[in-house]
Amino acid sequence: MNSRKILLVEDDPSIGIVISAGLAAEGIDTEICDSIALRDAALASARYDLMITDVILRDSDGLANLAPVKAAHPDMPIIVISAQNTLETAVRASEIDAFEYFPKPFDLNELIMAVKQGMDRRSRQSDQTSSLVEANMPMVGRSAAMQEVYRMVARLLRNDLSVLILGESGTGKELVAEAIHNLGHRKTGPFVAVNMAAIPAELIESELFGHEKGAFTGAVGQAIGRFEQAQGGTLFLDEIGDMPKHAQTRLLRALQSGVISRVGGKASIRLDVRIIAATHQNLEQQIAAGKFREDLFYRLNVVPIAMPPLRKRPEDIALLAQHFLGLAAKEGLPLRRLDGGAIDCLSQMGWRGNVRELKNLIYRLALVSREDVISEATILQTVEPSESAEPSAEGCSFDAAVTQFLGTSQTRGHQKQIYPRALAAFEYPLLKTIMKQARGNQLKAAALLGINRNTLRKKLLEHGLSGFGTGTGTAEGTG
Repeated sequence: MNSRKILLVEDDPSIGIVISAGLAAEGIDTEICDSIALRDAALASARYDLMITDVILRDSDGLANLAPVKAAHPDMPIIVISAQNTLETAVRASEIDAFEYFPKPFDLNELIMAVKQGMDRRSRQSDQTSSLVEANMPMVGRSAAMQEVYRMVARLLRNDLSVLILGESGTGKELVAEAIHNLGHRKTGPFVAVNMAAIPAELIESELFGHEKGAFTGAVGQAIGRFEQAQGGTLFLDEIGDMPKHAQTRLLRALQSGVISRVGGKASIRLDVRIIAATHQNLEQQIAAGKFREDLFYRLNVVPIAMPPLRKRPEDIALLAQHFLGLAAKEGLPLRRLDGGAIDCLSQMGWRGNVRELKNLIYRLALVSREDVISEATILQTVEPSESAEPSAEGCSFDAAVTQFLGTSQTRGHQKQIYPRALAAFEYPLLKTIMKQARGNQLKAAALLGINRNTLRKKLLEHGLSGFGTGTGTAEGTG
């Protein structure tokens, strides 16, 4: 009988039973051990086609001391599973040349498929391991959406594939670019970031490729461009969607040939640069509108990474808030912490500005809070009314307001989905008026509107109107 056998290093009996039962149905035998000592004893006495290991075990770190294992079993694939769902874990799994990494909870069918693929293909990766990453990780979050980002980052550390990072403003696109560089094989080289939206159109080519003396009026000397500055490292082209069409042609030529020349110069300069680009725009729509070159898009979009907006990963808000409180303290602001009500309050907010908006609010709270513990009331008093709301209908007739809204929506290109957008626009002046009449008392305002106080509070946060008051007082207390 040609039986296939794997070693599962897991100290949670229930997980061990589930995995072994699933693999048994595929004709794969599983031996389970729950410690590093038993793992090493098992590997010394038998041959295994693959090993699955948890990270946190009862006696040690499951990823520690794996160098001897890799040296003794260089062809044995290793799959890492972990409840420590952070970028550090994904990177460490990559550093020990793990065949695959699965954050808990994982899909059993996906794990079984990875086991079968690992045994069929046999790992051909190097047995070299590197030390643990001791530097602070630039990204925080354990949501499923961020796990996908971490796994993709880990897969990019040993190659120079071009990366296109997509996401709304404030989601942390530059942090992803920095992580790929700082944790990858180019980390000893420079990381050069350039914001394409901040450079005048007529200066972009000079900024990127440099220029020779006399190349144009004002070129009083030779200038080294960003490509040359990034030699041996990474060039991060932020807001690539704002790059003028004429400059896109030369960028495409540089990426295709791997060679540039300075503006006004003839000498060819061979490039040794990894390209990472980012944008908040929909480049496919830009292509359709004739504003972005399709061939440049495909040259940049070798590996796309989509950064999720903060509102799509509310489970990360508490972690991020605590992280920013720590950073604020390191920068000289008072050390604060959040109570449960404050965390719930933050988790219910809309965060149009994403992680950047959250960071700014946390720093402001650390500064203005009179107590060491930040409460929900402090947040409600600190949050400023949103400046990004749709046009207000306040102070005009309803018909005129509708006409104004429709006209503004069409000029902004929002002809579709008028109903939900209109509701959001007219909710703002309604809530604002009611809160004024109720003198900031949320219980009274909720009664006037005929809605639950929690519903009212959520809507006030969504529209940035919570600054009207916390609703405290005798009436509020009786609710």
